Amino acid sequence: MSLPYTNFVEQIKNSHHMKKYKIIVSVMSAMLLTACSENVEKSAQRFLNAAEEALAAGSFSEAKAQIDSIKVIYPKAFEARKAGIALMRKVEIAEAEQTYAYTDSLLNVEMEKAKQLIPHFLFEKNAEYQEIGNYLAPSQRIEDNLERNYLRATVDEKGHMVLASLWRGPAYIHHRRVKVSGGGTFAETPDSKNPYESSDALAKTERNDYALGEDGGVIAFIALHRGETLKVEYIGDKTSVTTLTAADTRAIADVYELAQVLTAIEGLNAMQDETTRKIAFHQSKEEQESLPVAKGAEEQTGE
Repeated sequence: MSLPYTNFVEQIKNSHHMKKYKIIVSVMSAMLLTACSENVEKSAQRFLNAAEEALAAGSFSEAKAQIDSIKVIYPKAFEARKAGIALMRKVEIAEAEQTYAYTDSLLNVEMEKAKQLIPHFLFEKNAEYQEIGNYLAPSQRIEDNLERNYLRATVDEKGHMVLASLWRGPAYIHHRRVKVSGGGTFAETPDSKNPYESSDALAKTERNDYALGEDGGVIAFIALHRGETLKVEYIGDKTSVTTLTAADTRAIADVYELAQVLTAIEGLNAMQDETTRKIAFHQSKEEQESLPVAKGAEEQTGE
C-alpha cells in the first residue's frame, strides 16, 4: 500500500519543480527581453544622434535618411521611432524655412526686374469687366493700328502671354494659323482654337489668339529676332503675306521678357504659399503632440 503513496509524493515534488522552472524561465525571458529592448533602443539612438547632427548642419536629406533607417533596421525600437517622428517634424520645418528664405530672395530679384520693366508698357483694364489687366507695348496700341495686318502681344498681370494675329481685308481668308520666317528659318503656330471674325462697311476682320506655350514656338522665334523684320503668312482658305516690322518684333520681344518675369513671380508666390502651409501644418502637429494626454486616452491606450 505504500507504493501509490510514494508515487503521489513524487508527483507533487515534480509539480513543484515544474512551477519553479516555469517561474525561472519567465523571469529570465523577461530579463532577456528587457536587455534586448535596451540594446535595440541604444543602437537606434545612434541614428537619432546622426540625424540631429545632420539637421544642425543643414543636411536635411541626410537627417531624413538617418531617421528612416531606424524604422527599417530597428522596427521594435518604439521609443527611438517615436523620437524620430518628432525629430522628422523639426527637419521638415527647418527645410521649409530654408526654402522660404531662398524663394524670398529670388522673389525680390524678380520683383525688382518687374519694377524696372513695367513703366515701359501700357496697362489696359476695364474695371467693369476685367479682374486682371493686360500690358502691351505702346507701339501696338489698338487705336493706332486698326488698318494694318500685324501680330500683337499682350501679357496679363499673372504672366499669361497671348500673341494675336490680326488681319483685315476686302474678303475673308478664314486664317487659323500663322507662319513667321526670317534668316532661313521659321516657326508656325497650330490652328487657333478660338477664331474671331467680324465685318463692317469697309472690310472683313479676323483675329486668332495663341497663348505662350501653345504657339508652336512662334513667340520665342520672334523674340530671338528682336529688332529685325520678319515675314508673316496668314494661312487659311487662302494665304495672305505681310511684313512684321522691326518695331513689332521689338514690342513682342519686350512683352515676352515681361511675361517671363511675371510668370516667375507667380510661381515663387505659389511656392511660398505652399511652404507657409507646410510649416503651419507641422507646427500644429508639434503643438498637438506636446499637449498632455488626457486620462481617458491613457486608459484606452493601456487597454
